Amino acid sequence: MGNVGLLFVGVVLLVNGLVAIGVVDGRGAAPLNLFVGSAQIVVPTLVLAQSGGDLAVINAAWPSYLFGFTYLWFGFIQIFGIDARGFGWYCSFVAVVVTFLAIKSVGTDPVFAVIWATWAIIWSLFFVMLGLGVTKAGRVDLGHFTGWFVILLGIPTCSVPALLLLNGVWTTSVSAGFGALVVLVLATALSVALAQRSARRDGPADVRSHESEADLRV
Repeated sequence: MGNVGLLFVGVVLLVNGLVAIGVVDGRGAAPLNLFVGSAQIVVPTLVLAQSGGDLAVINAAWPSYLFGFTYLWFGFIQIFGIDARGFGWYCSFVAVVVTFLAIKSVGTDPVFAVIWATWAIIWSLFFVMLGLGVTKAGRVDLGHFTGWFVILLGIPTCSVPALLLLNGVWTTSVSAGFGALVVLVLATALSVALAQRSARRDGPADVRSHESEADLRV
């Protein structure tokens, strides 16, 4: 995935997380999704067209399509209000592929292995909520949890790595990978706490409305 594109993916995830918790209107987030999604499709296509069959270039470029189409589809959902179940099932495919990339990266880049794993979790959550229609896990509202999870980890797993890579200061040490794993665990725990608090803030009267709008808020 191109580092410049990755820089912008961080902000689109942040904004989409704010949509999920009801801070930003979905239509208001659509232009950013369409811009980033289009860039994640057009730029890799240009790179692949000039790759000359170089597998290193091809393997660095093709994952962008997975995410680019995600943001384009999400933007269309917000604008046209189309059914999100197909989008949810598409996210299951993305989650499986990204899980493979996470496993593949463990031996060569532990930090990015954790980053891929984080993205696999995010897209799995999209699948569970939008593809399967599950809105709660025990007492935790999945819409709020996903929103906070993306807010907390969107910039750290996308924009921060992009800036480090662009400035040539990326590290692939095991200790850095362990540190990234600790951040993931802490962010997960904090997301649970914030989801419970924001769900209580919404109040019982808002629960039915929240659940009925889940396909447009995540």
